[in-house]
Amino acid sequence: MEWTIQELAARAGITSRTLRHYDSVGLLAPSRVGPNGYRYYDTTAVARLQRILLMRRLGMGLPAIAGVLADEVDTCDGLRAHITALEEERDRIERQIRSARHTLEALQSGAEPRMDVMLAGFNDHYKDEVISRWGEHAFQASNDWWHGKTLDQQRAWKQAAEDLVAAWVAAVKAGVSPTSEHAQSLAARHVQWLSQIPGTPTAEGDRERSIEMVECLGDMYVDDPRFTAMYDDAAGARFVRDALRAYARTRM
Repeated sequence: MEWTIQELAARAGITSRTLRHYDSVGLLAPSRVGPNGYRYYDTTAVARLQRILLMRRLGMGLPAIAGVLADEVDTCDGLRAHITALEEERDRIERQIRSARHTLEALQSGAEPRMDVMLAGFNDHYKDEVISRWGEHAFQASNDWWHGKTLDQQRAWKQAAEDLVAAWVAAVKAGVSPTSEHAQSLAARHVQWLSQIPGTPTAEGDRERSIEMVECLGDMYVDDPRFTAMYDDAAGARFVRDALRAYARTRM
């Protein structure tokens, strides 16, 4: 099977000029050019066009697309990668739908929800970090848990998190030691807070991985400016890290 440039352009929802441009920049050449100068595209060319359009839909520029296609050894592997990317895009859209429904619920009930509750999930912004550290299951379980909450439940959770951070900051300002009973009670509260999140080692009762997770989080609070700012400054983040590390090593 093969199609003329006009037939392919019509089926793909693009213009013949676009296909000619793809040819001129080396992205997609016609399978053959007839004696009359007409361009024809076979199924292999159509499959390549599909890849190009998928990458364009994901926001990639033509030079980046050319690089991907040039480095690709196996077309099937490339398609598998695109399926994964499309599934992630589908999941992102589903999260946006759930977020919009929460907003609708708030408006219909006369509530005034906070912006971060309406527009953000529990750990959407840290998805790659969560998956790399604790696996896909940890992210998916915690993300589903968060988006399954009602608006009031999300508010309550956010408030509990803010109260915990405020308690840590107050402890730093009070000048207590990270190993003091007060700091260790905050560490216990912190670990208990983590254990409420499905998919985490603390929720699943995995002692060794829980210790690793708590120590890892403490390091992240110090190393990542996004978290450091939560505790006012680097000194506050170090205090939390040291308290969590001491708790993990002596009481977990």
